[in-house]
Amino acid sequence: MYEYAKLFIGGEWWVPSTGEMTEVISPHTEQPIARVAAPAPADVDRAVAAARRAFDEGPWPRLDPAERIRIVRDLARRYQERVDEVAQVVTAEMGAPITFSRSAHARLPGVMMRALADLAETYPWQETRPGFYGTGILVRSHPVGVVGAVTPWNMPMLMVVAKLIPALLAGCTIVLKPSPETPLDAYLMAELIEQSEVPPGVVSILPGDRAVGEYLVAHPGIDKVSFTGSTAAGRQVAAACGAALKRVGLELGGKSAAVVLDDADPAAVAAGVQVAGLMNSGQACVAQTRILVPRRRAPEFVDALAAMVDELSVGDPFDEDTRIGPMVSDRQRERVRGYIEQGITAGARIVTGGEAPPEGLDKGWYVRPTLFTEVESGMGIAQEEIFGPVLTVLEYADTDDAVRLADDTAYGLSGSVWTTDADRGLAVAGRIRAGTFGINQAYSMDPHAPFGGVKASGIGREFGREGLAQYLETQSISGFD
Repeated sequence: MYEYAKLFIGGEWWVPSTGEMTEVISPHTEQPIARVAAPAPADVDRAVAAARRAFDEGPWPRLDPAERIRIVRDLARRYQERVDEVAQVVTAEMGAPITFSRSAHARLPGVMMRALADLAETYPWQETRPGFYGTGILVRSHPVGVVGAVTPWNMPMLMVVAKLIPALLAGCTIVLKPSPETPLDAYLMAELIEQSEVPPGVVSILPGDRAVGEYLVAHPGIDKVSFTGSTAAGRQVAAACGAALKRVGLELGGKSAAVVLDDADPAAVAAGVQVAGLMNSGQACVAQTRILVPRRRAPEFVDALAAMVDELSVGDPFDEDTRIGPMVSDRQRERVRGYIEQGITAGARIVTGGEAPPEGLDKGWYVRPTLFTEVESGMGIAQEEIFGPVLTVLEYADTDDAVRLADDTAYGLSGSVWTTDADRGLAVAGRIRAGTFGINQAYSMDPHAPFGGVKASGIGREFGREGLAQYLETQSISGFD
């Protein structure tokens, strides 16, 4: 049983203003695994005040970028020493299969930290340009200010790193609000920050509920909000930031398509979709759960996909053979089951899976991985983000029809194209409105590649040089020469 009775505010541990604690429940056993401090608005006020002082008066924004980069590299080194612990913690708190936790939840954030520090070393923090009127122009990048960051439960440590590290490299101070479902990895990061050279006041971490997040987003001491979560919540965040003219970055939902061209190999597509569509037990915003297949070859691809889904091991997330773990909460499990029922009612056909719980699992928030065919694009299971192990197969007539179907959604976060002709795949990718795309693979979360969506999938980018720029303001000075 983990227990954290204090909150990490401005680099120090504080008893929460209310003294209340919340329980963290294992998605596998349905039993408590931790008790953590519950923040309230007064704790947000304290954290924002500390961040405000550290930004307005402290050394962090005024350090040479090279010094901030050095401190972030040291933080990355400390993180690497505890990477195995991160994997164990994330699997315990959100039920991700341990093999996925090791690679994506634990190792990838460490890779991102080092890669983002590399990018910062080459970033043009200051440059001169010839002015149109004959005098020089000096262009400088300055930190945007105090950042309020809200991160989700599905990729908890990765999303903390995605916001924390660029903010630190830019010279910002930050108040992080991780999800209350997955607070334990955030506490681990707080311990690493405490041991690092990051100055007092620069970082606060308050795992809180929706009300705490809303209070943080609307707080007058916050200059920029970075939010990852649902599209519905993102609209509320955007409205609050718009009213206050705050900078805002939104990484929201997705309903991504895997476009299978008529020259693709069914076995290769099925193996790829296992990752692209069912990573993290389907609880991923980039999950490509709409599988678009050519009508004349549809039976081949459906058979290959069904065989893949049938072979997936569902169960204890700490078992090395498990590929599909539990949903993060009972509410999430019921949401996914509801969509399966909705698909049946709408007339789609289940090839494998369904509403019944997985065999032998009478405890834990499990859902059988499910494959639908005979799906029409207007059905809810083809339009709405399910966030669980549910795949839908849609048939298309030709390439133009495939592109139309891929774009026939409010979202535009990710996607992929599967083909033996990479040039043909690249041409198709360029026709689809999505912020990230893969050819014969899911989007790879390369730290040098900007990540984000279009349409209802968000505003702005994370990772890459573009992600760092989201935490910077640009100042131009003329007449200096």
